[in-house]
Amino acid sequence: MSLLPELRYPTVTELTATAGALAAYRPGVCSLRQVGESRAGRPLHLLSIGRARRAVLVVAGAHSNEPTGGLTALAVARRVLCEGRLRSDTSWHFLLCADPDGASLHVTPAPRSLFEYHLGFFRPAGPEQPEWSPSLLPPDRLPPETLTLKRVMDELRPYLQVTLHGTDLGGTWVQLTKDVPGLAEPFAKSAAELNIPVEAGASDAAGWPASGPGVHVMPAPGAGAAYPSMPDDARHSTWHHIHRYGGLTAIVEVPMWAGDLVDDPAPHPAPAAAMSRLAGRLLRDTREVQRVLAEALPRLQGLDDPLLRAATWGMELVPGLAADWIHTPPADNSKAYIGSVDAFARRLPLRAAAMLLRVLRATDDRAAPGLERLVATWSDAFADRFKARWVPLEHQVVHQARTVVATALYARNRA
Repeated sequence: MSLLPELRYPTVTELTATAGALAAYRPGVCSLRQVGESRAGRPLHLLSIGRARRAVLVVAGAHSNEPTGGLTALAVARRVLCEGRLRSDTSWHFLLCADPDGASLHVTPAPRSLFEYHLGFFRPAGPEQPEWSPSLLPPDRLPPETLTLKRVMDELRPYLQVTLHGTDLGGTWVQLTKDVPGLAEPFAKSAAELNIPVEAGASDAAGWPASGPGVHVMPAPGAGAAYPSMPDDARHSTWHHIHRYGGLTAIVEVPMWAGDLVDDPAPHPAPAAAMSRLAGRLLRDTREVQRVLAEALPRLQGLDDPLLRAATWGMELVPGLAADWIHTPPADNSKAYIGSVDAFARRLPLRAAAMLLRVLRATDDRAAPGLERLVATWSDAFADRFKARWVPLEHQVVHQARTVVATALYARNRA
């Protein structure tokens, strides 16, 4: 059974149709059901294989700009159907897209460049993201996607949740809410076979202990945050909801474009100076986008647009983050970490500019052409700096799927 007529990032509708075909093909083993609705009324579907009490939950599409996960979920589902040993005493459950509203706004079926990727870019503001909202909102204001995800965990009580994420440009890494001994070896082997760099100092896991290259373990709740200004704390996300059942969460990240600046564990010659320099560039670039927004804002009065909300929210994070980088000692002194922060510093204003550009183009605003040139320039500079090379989509999926299965097998030993 072919997943898609061509290998590209599928829509939620295509993911659901393929999952439905799998369920129809093996009705005694496989089922597909709706488990909730998005804020806009879009269905959230769960594909289940097997009926064993011991369970693994795989979540795709938590971030709309990270599209590999949907294909990975289907690839793992096919493998579980083909390999009886994987489901002999374990049931597998796949939330096909945790944020279908976000997915409807991010448009990159087969991007040919970072610029093209950003022309269709969307990532919601933090409070609107299903996994992150509990760290930013009170319990009575959580979005329905978050409530659905928590309800599915309450029903299944899985020993493992694997949530499928990705990055535009960089390397691959894993984040764990509890250590999974032995995982680092198959993870590194898979990445090496597919020529995907391992992001040894991922800024998303700054200051976290590592159980192996690219495998980061979330610190205990009482530990200080590497970036104190950031409002979202991973330890308050849905990733920790599973702990009430004794389980753990693994976040598997895979890049669309590889950049080898993020995999060098050697010490950086001047990490503090580098962090200060990156903070300065982050502030300058963000101010450039803010100037465009300030000039166009009177023409956008009354517009309540998720793209505009997301762009504004991202830019509001910048002053505090830049201050963290300048005044807090680097969480990691490696070249890999400085490279990861360099990518982060480029990513934030570029994403804000890209989403603002989509708003301005939709209203045929006179500021759109100039902002489009800026998005193109920054996209090209990002790609040039990191010597970006496309990771074939099949390699993205194979590596992420291998890591999902390896995590499930090693975590089962500690369950």
